[in-house]
Amino acid sequence: MFEHTFRAQRSGYPPFVHTPAKRFWGSLAVPWLVSSVLVWGLWGCTTPTSPNTAQADAKQRAGLRLALASGYFEQGQFAVALEEAGLALKLDAQSVDALNLQGLAHMRLNQPQAAQRSFEQALATKPDDADTLHNLAWLRCQQAQYAQAQRGFERALAQSAYPRAARTWTSLGLCQIRAGDHAQAAQSLLQAQTLMPGQPVVMYNLAWVLWRQGQMTQAQSYTRALNNSPQANAESLWLGVRVERSLNNLDSMAQLAGQLKKRFPLSKEMNAYERGAFDE
Repeated sequence: MFEHTFRAQRSGYPPFVHTPAKRFWGSLAVPWLVSSVLVWGLWGCTTPTSPNTAQADAKQRAGLRLALASGYFEQGQFAVALEEAGLALKLDAQSVDALNLQGLAHMRLNQPQAAQRSFEQALATKPDDADTLHNLAWLRCQQAQYAQAQRGFERALAQSAYPRAARTWTSLGLCQIRAGDHAQAAQSLLQAQTLMPGQPVVMYNLAWVLWRQGQMTQAQSYTRALNNSPQANAESLWLGVRVERSLNNLDSMAQLAGQLKKRFPLSKEMNAYERGAFDE
């Protein structure tokens, strides 16, 4: 899940999390899923079932509940998503995906202890699940438990054939920025950039770290690429202004400042430019 902000090092939620919908269902169509739940309910009422068939039916209905929960989560209805995830777990108490979604919903509802219990329960069922390790690590990062968070991200990355490694490298880098470890953050974000080039949140935060470290030429390569793309926004333009200023490229600086004033005249970045707050 990508939140449209580049200043992810200051946000309370990762640019990437793994939700069960993306594992099983892809994009969701909630009305179709509601109809499916009704069909399965009727089938269960009228067809005799053996124990094995009943168990399979329960898992199937749990999957449908989980899909509904994921749809509500994606729509920002976190309390409803939490309720649906709980119903899925009543049908399949060992569902790692439902436990993960339950934990993510608790995080969004500012219930970190409940979120931690959900993730730890998922790990008790499947100790090396990389998605759970990632989500628990991000939760710990939010709680400023940086060493534990780093170990969790590293465990996720150590899992073989992990398909979301770029996202975990990104979240690790953002967590390292929070912890003030800019040198390690740059290395993590470079890994993410290598695995999944062109992601705005990676490019912005990598440029920001390099700028803070005084590596202006390297920072410039990312700010220029970002600001020449459709993903450019007030934050990226303002960072570009500061990078070009540090390199004494006054014409480029003025051009970016002009774009910032034209496109985002009321932004806090424009206000910072007018105040001359280049080093904030």
